[in-house]
Amino acid sequence: MKKINKRIFKIITSFFLFTVISCATGSIIITGKTRPAITPAEVSLYPNPPEEFETIGIIEASSDIEFSRQATQDRVMNKLKSKAAEVGANGVLLLNTESKESGSTGYFSNGIYFSSTSEKIVGKAKAIFVITE
Repeated sequence: MKKINKRIFKIITSFFLFTVISCATGSIIITGKTRPAITPAEVSLYPNPPEEFETIGIIEASSDIEFSRQATQDRVMNKLKSKAAEVGANGVLLLNTESKESGSTGYFSNGIYFSSTSEKIVGKAKAIFVITE
């Protein structure tokens, strides 16, 4: 019986880790003129507005925090750049990033309830076309 419980525990733990280690998701709301898509490597991050730019849209990206907060933040920034590149934006003007609780998961084992909450980082930005820096 103990072998079965250990096996179930390993399966549940593996499933939980698989769902926690996830990719970043993102969305964009088009508010301006789109351009031909470019590569994310061509997109620059701007913490402050450049001198002259056009807003193409509002983008949001999020990712669950797993082992490293910095790795998660990097994944979110890369997703923002990727979404901006899809609409031809050569810049991402950061608006804010925040941590949010994204829910909880739990299971019973031997009459004990184990639960855990997960946290994610959410980034919001403007997809912009920079004319003058």
